[in-house]
Amino acid sequence: MNLDPTTIAVFMLAVALLGLSKGGLAGMGLMSMPLMLFVMPPAAAAGLILPVLLTQDAFSVWLYRWKWDVPNLKLLLPAALAGIVLGFILFALLPTRVLLALLGVVTLGFAIRGLSRLRAPAVVPPRIVGAVLGMLSGFTSTVLHQGGPPFQIYLLPQKLPRDTFVATSVAFFAALNLIKLPGFIALGVITRDGIIVAAVAAPFALLCTWLGAKLVSVIEPARFYLIIHLLLAAVGVKLITDGLL
Repeated sequence: MNLDPTTIAVFMLAVALLGLSKGGLAGMGLMSMPLMLFVMPPAAAAGLILPVLLTQDAFSVWLYRWKWDVPNLKLLLPAALAGIVLGFILFALLPTRVLLALLGVVTLGFAIRGLSRLRAPAVVPPRIVGAVLGMLSGFTSTVLHQGGPPFQIYLLPQKLPRDTFVATSVAFFAALNLIKLPGFIALGVITRDGIIVAAVAAPFALLCTWLGAKLVSVIEPARFYLIIHLLLAAVGVKLITDGLL
């Protein structure tokens, strides 16, 4: 694998954004994969990013250990597994741009609705809604590398305590990435060179994750949810843009 200075710089920026996202600023990692696609093909980019994500996942799970909401994970993870299986089956058959645009419209609409209802009382959506959104999260995580919006659409209305929300997100996506790993290995996406690069980048990746967690810890809960909704709106706009261009 030939990593020139430009590619290395782009990769480190992507790692930094992923670290902030894994630390709790969900949505900051939005640009990581698009950035990588400027300097390498999608399969090679995923082969570099996924091992880094697994490293950051392990650290962020430790940082937020035992703070996650178990009932939500029990509902969402089995559904996400079904979505991942479906994603691998349909991996090469789907109109990616159409899916990106549709996901973007739904995400942006939910973010706008959430911003208008920040003071509304907490609501736990029906379990069937959680199962559908969990499956959609696993599916879009596999096919589009964008599993966050469906997950957040289910969790945000519950207005969980800040650390509980972050911990649940961290645990959910750590599990998703582990579940996807065998499939990506079978597809030849994960390579020896990618693992070596991820190992070299690990200290920087973990530092960025720690910084993300520290930033979250000083943000007031009410402001935290405002920031998350704004980031979700940005994700929606970006998905629509990617789907239409």
